[in-house]
Amino acid sequence: MPILRSAALFVVAAIFEIGGAWLVWQGVREHRGWLWAVGGVIALGAYGFVATFQPDAHFGRILAAYGGIFVAGSILWGVVADGYRPDRWDIAGALVCLGGMALIMWAPRNGG
Repeated sequence: MPILRSAALFVVAAIFEIGGAWLVWQGVREHRGWLWAVGGVIALGAYGFVATFQPDAHFGRILAAYGGIFVAGSILWGVVADGYRPDRWDIAGALVCLGGMALIMWAPRNGG
């Protein structure tokens, strides 16, 4: 169960961070207005709290592992929200990042 909880928290973090950055992008670069950007800033702030609920107590480990989720999640967000079509290298890179995330976060450790 700890791995499922951790994975779910990473997904929630990705939604807040990637979604927040996307909202800022839409508000500023796509000229959709400051309300979009403000919504993005709020979502980015919420992202900062999500990591604190991870079961592992090591900040550096959590943020390093989340990096893999961010890479893969960003590509997926682009596919869903912007019609981005990743090539095989995008997909391979995302899989490498997810593998690194799993290794950093969930590898068996002796004594923490």
